[in-house]
Amino acid sequence: MSADRPGLFQKTGYLLGRPLPESMREWVKEDLTGPGHVRRYFIRGIIPVIPLFIIFLLIPGTPYMRVGMIVLLLIPFLYFQIALSSVYRKHLLVNNGLDPKLLNKVQIQRADAARDEYNARHGR
Repeated sequence: MSADRPGLFQKTGYLLGRPLPESMREWVKEDLTGPGHVRRYFIRGIIPVIPLFIIFLLIPGTPYMRVGMIVLLLIPFLYFQIALSSVYRKHLLVNNGLDPKLLNKVQIQRADAARDEYNARHGR
């Protein structure tokens, strides 16, 4: 296995809450705060419920009923996915020995850029 990227079993353990080795902390940081972290979070959350959706499609009944069962499950599921995103990411950061304040990395970078632009414009 590579020293900077987890293998299949390591990644599975990581997603289930097991910390990765210290050599992979940069990968964890990029995974949880880098570009595409929201997309990865939602994909990881939706994959386990896809088999349930498939089972709902196999239940006898009208297509409206089958789709309705999926929608009734999907709406609160997505709500909780959105609500718990930062909690889950913060847990993974702390679990892997990283600072939970890294979640605000993008906001901090934007604030720093705005401050630098202000200082450049107003000569400070």
